[in-house]
Amino acid sequence: AAGIHSGDSACSLPPYSLSQAQCAALTEQVEKLAKGLNVVGLMNTQFAIKGDEIYVIEVNPRAARTVPFVSKATGVSLAKVAARCMAGKSLADQGVQSVPIPSFFSVKESVFPFGKFPGVDPLLGPEMKSTGEVMGSGRTFGEAFYKATLAASVNLPTSGTALLSVRDSDKPGIVDVARQLVENGFDVVATTGTLAVIKAAGVPVRPINKLLQGQPHILDAIKNNELSLIVNTTAGDQTIEDSVYIRREALGRKIPYSTTLAGAAAICQALKSSAEGPVYRLSDLHEEMT
Repeated sequence: AAGIHSGDSACSLPPYSLSQAQCAALTEQVEKLAKGLNVVGLMNTQFAIKGDEIYVIEVNPRAARTVPFVSKATGVSLAKVAARCMAGKSLADQGVQSVPIPSFFSVKESVFPFGKFPGVDPLLGPEMKSTGEVMGSGRTFGEAFYKATLAASVNLPTSGTALLSVRDSDKPGIVDVARQLVENGFDVVATTGTLAVIKAAGVPVRPINKLLQGQPHILDAIKNNELSLIVNTTAGDQTIEDSVYIRREALGRKIPYSTTLAGAAAICQALKSSAEGPVYRLSDLHEEMT
């Protein structure tokens, strides 16, 4: 996940998958970095967390595309505050003591142009491919993520058949995804290795062939409109090359497709929300927060 360009990633405010201790550690490190580098104004910092270890990816004394998202989510115009700081006006003079932590969730999702370019591989990497961003807000992370995907023109299915095929390192985590999909009314099909793990956990699942295993296989199922959701994670150049045809065909048929386990888990959270849910005005949410 750390290899995907930050401009292409979705993000949540407040974080929904980090502990309070991790958030506190990140805050402390950012403060020390800003003071150590003598940055006045905006600073873009990217971290990666593996286990209990926090790694600094990069620190840039500049704004980022996340600034307007954070401003909308918190109700604080960060660009205006930062510009005044750079002009010599302190935070205390501006009456800004801290940035509030919202009591609701906001999710930023990226918008991609893949549908306009037939034959392109939608797999993400270090090169930014998105052409825009949208935002969704809700009482829960799932509701906010659902609204963000709708704004990005991705219509998550509420039923049908979900294909699960993941790399070895994701197999322990795919069981919970499969279980949640079944609980949400989906049928689940999986390739050999993924199938074995899901079946061993007692979750209903049916087999499906990979392309090299002969027909009928995954590509046939996509072309026959038998799949409504695909979760496929890869590891290594060969598996990426072998699965590019699946991604392209799914893209052409507008089948929601997740290439990460985190993305699949977020989809499961979104499916618990309803597209018919309430629409909030940000001003109302901010008033409730204060």
